[in-house]
Amino acid sequence: MKTTQIASHNLVKQINKSIVFEAIKNNGPVSRAQISKETGLNKATVSTMVSELLDASFVHEIGEGKSSGGRKPVMLYFNQHAGYSIGIDLGVNYILGILTDLAGNKVEKTLMDLPSPQLDDVLEQIHIMIESLIEKAPESPYGIVGIGIGVPGQVDQEDKILFAPNLKWSDVNLKKIIEDTFQIPTKLENEANAGAHGEQLYGAGKNISNQVYISIGIGIGTGIIINQQLYKGTSGISGEMGHFTIDANGRKCSCGSRGCWELYASEGALLAAAHKAKIAENVDLEFLLTEAKKANPVVLQLLHTLGENIGVGLVNIINTFNPGAVIIGNRIAQFENWIANPIERVLAERLSVYHKKNTEIRFSVLGNDSVALGVNSFAIAEFFQRQNM
Repeated sequence: MKTTQIASHNLVKQINKSIVFEAIKNNGPVSRAQISKETGLNKATVSTMVSELLDASFVHEIGEGKSSGGRKPVMLYFNQHAGYSIGIDLGVNYILGILTDLAGNKVEKTLMDLPSPQLDDVLEQIHIMIESLIEKAPESPYGIVGIGIGVPGQVDQEDKILFAPNLKWSDVNLKKIIEDTFQIPTKLENEANAGAHGEQLYGAGKNISNQVYISIGIGIGTGIIINQQLYKGTSGISGEMGHFTIDANGRKCSCGSRGCWELYASEGALLAAAHKAKIAENVDLEFLLTEAKKANPVVLQLLHTLGENIGVGLVNIINTFNPGAVIIGNRIAQFENWIANPIERVLAERLSVYHKKNTEIRFSVLGNDSVALGVNSFAIAEFFQRQNM
C-alpha cells in the first residue's frame, strides 16, 4: 500500500473515531446500533471504534438498555473521570483555580489573594495553587491532562503574553515556565476570551450565536463570539475594548493612552472612587457589597455612577457588533442589583430603538468561574486533539 493510501486510511479512521466518540460523549448512554443509525457509519466500523475507545478508558459500558425486539443492547457512556484538568483565572489582585473532570464538572475550587503583581510573586502563587489542585485530583488513567490559564492581557497565537498592562508585564512566556515546571501541557488565553467561551458553553451565553462578554475586574476585557466562534482577530489580540477612549482629555492609562473606558467603569475605578470618598480606611469589593446591601447612600451613588459609565461603553459595543447578548461578568457582576438600572437607562437614552430591542443585557450565571471554566475547556479540547479525537 502506498504511503498516501496509508495516510488517507489513517485519516479516515481518525475521523470515524472522533465521530463515534462525540456521539457517545454528547448523547450517552447510547448503544452501538444507535450510533450507527445517527452517524451513518456501518456497524462494523462503529464496533471497531468503540473497542478502541473502551481500551483507552474513554468509554465505559453499562447495563443493558430497552430492546425494540430481540437482544437488549449494551449501553455506552463517556468516562469523564478518565482524567482531570486545571483551569486558572489569573486576575490582577487574585488567582482562582478549579479542578474539573473531562466533562468540565468542578471537583475542587480555590481562591487566593494576589498581594503583588510582580512576576516572581505571581509564579510562586500559581505554583502553590497548581500543586494543591494536583494533590486533590482523584486517581485516573490519564491524571492531569492539561492546565489552562486565563490572563488579563494580550496573548498571541503561540500563547505568549505580549502585554498585560495592569500586571505591568510584557513578553512573558508563562506557558513555557509552567510546562517546564509541571511537565503538563498548558494553554494560555486572554481572560475575557476564556470567559466568553465559558459563558457560551455553560452559562448565560448558551444558544446565542453572536455575543460579547465584558469582563469587568481591575481592568476591562471583552470576548467576542460571532456565529458561535470566538473572534480573535488577525494576530489573536482582539477585544481590547476596555481601552476605548471615552474621554479624549482623560486620565493617563497604563496602556499608554488617555481616557480609556476601564478608567471609569471597572472594579479599579470603583475602588479608586470609594477611596477618594473616604468611606472607610480599608475598602475592598466585599466591604462595598456589604454597604450596598445596607443601602449606604455614598456607596449606592458610586455604583450608580459606575453603572452609567459601563453603559457608555456598552453603547459603543452594541452599535459596533449588534450582538444578541452582552454578558457582564467577572467580580463586578455581583453588583447587578445596583448597576443594572443605570446601565439600562443609558442604553435607552443613547441607542437607537433598532439596536436596543435586539440586544439583551445579561449578567454572568457562572459568577467568578467563567474564565477558569472557559480556559479549562480549551485545555481539555487540546488533550482530546492530542488523542486524535
